[in-house]
Amino acid sequence: MRLKDKVALVTGGGSGFGEGIVKKFVAEGAKVLVVDRNLEGAQRVAKALGPSAAAFQADVSRKEDTLAMIDAAEASFGPLDILVNNAGVSHVPTPTEDVSEDDFDRIVAVNMKAIYLAAKVVVPRFKVRQRGVILNMASTAGVSPRPRLSWYNASKGWVITATRALAVELAPFGIRVVALNPVAGETPLLKTFMGEDTPEMRAKFLSTIPIGRFSQPEDLGNAACFLCSDEASMITGVAMEVDGGRCI
Repeated sequence: MRLKDKVALVTGGGSGFGEGIVKKFVAEGAKVLVVDRNLEGAQRVAKALGPSAAAFQADVSRKEDTLAMIDAAEASFGPLDILVNNAGVSHVPTPTEDVSEDDFDRIVAVNMKAIYLAAKVVVPRFKVRQRGVILNMASTAGVSPRPRLSWYNASKGWVITATRALAVELAPFGIRVVALNPVAGETPLLKTFMGEDTPEMRAKFLSTIPIGRFSQPEDLGNAACFLCSDEASMITGVAMEVDGGRCI
């Protein structure tokens, strides 16, 4: 019960790493608003977890949706304690000059602008309460970039820098800001990273991970639970690698 009586909001909570975080948070005593662009996914996750979870549909790149989801979390469960900016997108491995402007704009909107929009809403509320945790989903791609994913890599490097900058600014207000750097995992984005999901491509990816397996949603749930709990009250500005040694 490390998150007993905490209220959390997890974007991209209807599948993948987000689902793993939601499940762990509820198991540890939190009440969670599961936010996803795919309402059916969010509802599936929330329904399985009972009254401690609720589903909400939102496009995190839209200001109106961002305000609505945070208001919905507080209307459902009370003042927000934890914001998890997990929603993210990528482009398939592509030479830099061939990445479309639409794909670039989408990466900026979901991976970067969404964090800005959420901070605009939650930071003033957290300042009033003199507490709160923001967890951003970064990536090993922001530390050790893979070729032909230049703009995805760059967006995750931005997330790491934004996390550190916010941590320094907000620490005097009792607000902690942290991030996770997962390696490629068993999520809907895996095929996007690899370009194609074949045994050969999986073997090539796994050869770069010393522990020899992909990240699982449970791995990210466990790490997120610790960083968002009071046990981590002295930790801010970190981007914790959950990568099986990939970045060593």
